[in-house]
Amino acid sequence: MASPDIVMRVRSDLSSDAPAQPDWRAAIQRIGLVWLGLIAVFWPDWLAMVRQWWDISTYNHVLLVPVILGWLVWQRSGQLIHLQPRAWWPGLVPLLLAGFLWLLGAMSGLDIARQAGAVGLLMGSVPLLLGPQVTAGLWFPLCYMVFLVPAGDELVGPLQTITAKITVALTHLSGVPAVIEGVFIDTPAGLFEVAEACSGVKFLIAMFAFGVLAANVCFVSWRRRAAMILACIIVPVLANGVRAWGTVYAAQIFGIKVAAGIDHIIYGWFFFAIVLAVVILCAWRFFDRHPDAGMISVSEIADSPLIGRLRRFEATTWKALFALVLVVVGYQAWAFGADQVRAPLPARIDLPAVPGWQRVNYAPQIWWSPQAEGAEHRLLGRYANAAGQQVDVFIAVYDSQGEGREAGGFGQGALMPSSPWAWQDDVAGLDGGKGEQLLGDGRVQRVAQTWYRTGSLMTGSNLRLKIEVIADHLLLRDRPTSLLILSAEQSRGRDGNAAITAFARSAGPLDLWVDRIAGLR
Repeated sequence: MASPDIVMRVRSDLSSDAPAQPDWRAAIQRIGLVWLGLIAVFWPDWLAMVRQWWDISTYNHVLLVPVILGWLVWQRSGQLIHLQPRAWWPGLVPLLLAGFLWLLGAMSGLDIARQAGAVGLLMGSVPLLLGPQVTAGLWFPLCYMVFLVPAGDELVGPLQTITAKITVALTHLSGVPAVIEGVFIDTPAGLFEVAEACSGVKFLIAMFAFGVLAANVCFVSWRRRAAMILACIIVPVLANGVRAWGTVYAAQIFGIKVAAGIDHIIYGWFFFAIVLAVVILCAWRFFDRHPDAGMISVSEIADSPLIGRLRRFEATTWKALFALVLVVVGYQAWAFGADQVRAPLPARIDLPAVPGWQRVNYAPQIWWSPQAEGAEHRLLGRYANAAGQQVDVFIAVYDSQGEGREAGGFGQGALMPSSPWAWQDDVAGLDGGKGEQLLGDGRVQRVAQTWYRTGSLMTGSNLRLKIEVIADHLLLRDRPTSLLILSAEQSRGRDGNAAITAFARSAGPLDLWVDRIAGLR
């Protein structure tokens, strides 16, 4: 419980005789119109976010975030009216940073950066138009706006691996023999895959958002806040591993079909509610914010020497609005100019001859054709050598990178979405490439090595590609990008990575080989 002196100070804050500031009506109208304008200008990004909130179960909880934000502001409204809303020049800094983040996302095709930038522009307009006092009063709601951004897909792969390891460990403890290979677990009842939907990412993201909210609303102690947030990260991960183990164990008794049906019901209806209830019940006795305590302290904000010094940089409203318009128009124009840049490409490209290898009919056991949306050229073929090794070669060439034409975008590359193929595990990369092991229909293994080529860069890192593409767009450089994937089916006595290594050695330096195919040499 909060100490008596804290409660007395808070109540004194709430009953302050300080008059409400007369500028609030105009300030609310001003910030409301600016937010509507920013949402309209960046409507494609907001529309994409809303669609993800509505259509993707991982982000369904975000539909509640706007309501939560309104509630957080309402909680503070009684104290906020005693603060002075003033336009403030340093508020341009977060606005410029948010706009630049949006620009980087627009130039790299990274949706999460575009969307974070669009949300950040709303956040950055508050200090610019309402000043440091109001920003201090709204600090937590402003920070909580980051949960509007549908982020977290990047955690799916690691969470799949963690869940699989927890599952197989518990399976062994329960006396059931099991063999794990990547995210696949082989048991006497059958082969189980910890698929993307079973990674637990949607519950982890929702629990993290809840934990941050509860830490602010229910706790005053920073240690207890940190413990609450940490619990909302660890508990859902462990609980998801237990849930996956329960499915595997039930399958040993009742069969896979029955276990899968039970798991679907539990996972979809009860799992999150049970985990959430357990966390709340365990944390309840440690709540230390008094029910009568205000969420902010007007006196501390008004008397803060730092905020007092910052207020010296107040601006006129019209100048601040003009600066905001310049920032938005400038970034939009820069992004539009960069999007118009295209690199010259040959009208046709072909797979070349490789010493010691010859082209053969492409006849995979399970059809495999990598994704490369927006590429100007795509080639797929199979090579074989005298030793019986076979390698499939896929290359795509783009005249630029952007929305709908991203070599490293989601769903692009070796793993075909909505296909018999599933990611099984990472393997060692060859010559800086990214190595993956795929499993088709639970029976055919395939190794794939991926490289991206742009300018002088040859890498398997999507991040390094994004950085290079951003640099090209910022400088308006017209350099093409190529995607190269070398792949081979794998079985007993047939090492896919060994075949890829032998092919790459025969082809020569892969960066020069790719450039020749793309017509750059």
